[in-house]
Amino acid sequence: MRKVFQADLQQIGEELIEMSRLVASAMERAYESFTNADIELAQEVIAEDAKIDFLQNQLDERAIDVLALQGPVASDLRMIVGSLRMSASLERMGDLARHVAQLARLRFPQQVVPASIAPTFKAMAELDIAIAGKVGELLDTRDLAIAREIIDLNAKIDELHVSIFKAVAAPEWAHSGPTTADVTLTSRYLERFGDHGVSVARKVSYLVTGEWDPDITVF
Repeated sequence: MRKVFQADLQQIGEELIEMSRLVASAMERAYESFTNADIELAQEVIAEDAKIDFLQNQLDERAIDVLALQGPVASDLRMIVGSLRMSASLERMGDLARHVAQLARLRFPQQVVPASIAPTFKAMAELDIAIAGKVGELLDTRDLAIAREIIDLNAKIDELHVSIFKAVAAPEWAHSGPTTADVTLTSRYLERFGDHGVSVARKVSYLVTGEWDPDITVF
């Protein structure tokens, strides 16, 4: 029974890593469709989000079966409960990538955001993609130095997010209501993607240390 239990835990861990890989790819391709007004690629991202949802459901069902049948305690219990929460964060990251692709599809053949602030969105998307990659690395290695890197990357996204809102609120902003809504939504999607990456980092930190730090101070 113990061998079965350990195999289940390993499978759960591998499925989390696979989800992180799919999420990183989804955001990378979503932003490519967004910046290039590529409707076919956008549609692929939207359709393939179902793979992430399926993997989350499969992981959650496995974790619940382990809870029901194996009676885990202490660190094993933290691992299973933490995995359920991490899968939810990763699934949400996939949804946010899908939302970016949906905006690209909605505004095709036009660009979603004005050229003047496109570089800011490019920087945000690149940081998000880096975070998703580091989440997979963190899940694989449990190296808390990577958690700190995720936090630092997310802080940069937050700064860029604030700069977008300042641009929209500036007197010289002269774009239409729909464009303003698109800019605001896109910035929010990219900002929340990073936040969910931090959420996963927090949970991995808790699994490693056994302590919950809401400020996620990782050394």
